[in-house]
Amino acid sequence: MIRLIIIVIAILVFFLLTIPFFGITWIIGRFSPEKQSAAELAFLRGFCRLLLFLAGVRLTRIGTEKIPADQSVVYIINHRSFFDIPLIYAAARRPVGFISKKEISRVPFLNWWLVRVHGLYLDRENIKEGLKTILAAIEQVKSGISVAIFPEGTRGKEADERSILPFHEGSFKVATKSGAMVVPVVISGSSAILEDHFPRIVSTPVIVEYLDPVDLSALTGEERKFPGRYVRSLMSEAMNRNHEQLASKH
Repeated sequence: MIRLIIIVIAILVFFLLTIPFFGITWIIGRFSPEKQSAAELAFLRGFCRLLLFLAGVRLTRIGTEKIPADQSVVYIINHRSFFDIPLIYAAARRPVGFISKKEISRVPFLNWWLVRVHGLYLDRENIKEGLKTILAAIEQVKSGISVAIFPEGTRGKEADERSILPFHEGSFKVATKSGAMVVPVVISGSSAILEDHFPRIVSTPVIVEYLDPVDLSALTGEERKFPGRYVRSLMSEAMNRNHEQLASKH
């Protein structure tokens, strides 16, 4: 419980600092929007690293060198923990915006941050609004800002932590319509931080692995027809491999 209390306090302090910080970056943005964006990403990245440190996360990153340095991509990420987004932003060196469910837009301060770091909200119950979000994401990728998607549509809560829920094939439209490469990201062990024993936060090893980029236009047959199924199979293989490694660390 002590870790949870410390993290809650850290989050509250972070949100309190948000107001004056955004005032400063607004001034910076009047002269250089690029520097404004870089400053906000750096601030968020630093806080995410602090959050993981306070939680006692023993993080191993694999394959970061596979991320294209000169182009925006679409990150496809499995989802089991509230800590998954901090795990991604802690390593982010280029602008990346998450596509989040519309309900997140109602969370004070968090909604500010997601928008400021190029986040988008998806209304799953309104097809017209959902299409607008997908079109905005496509334009964002074309402008040089990567997009991150949880194609499972929700956090996996199965007892088998190696399981990955079926992907929504529509999640891959951003990549197919923009021509961007897909970078599968496998997060293993994140549910052991909090969700497996809520409300306790436990120091635990976590692996974040970036797989080889996938060019969806180069796929053929069933793989091209169902890219979600294909990418999920790649990620499941990595998930099983990484959990074997995690088991040896406990």
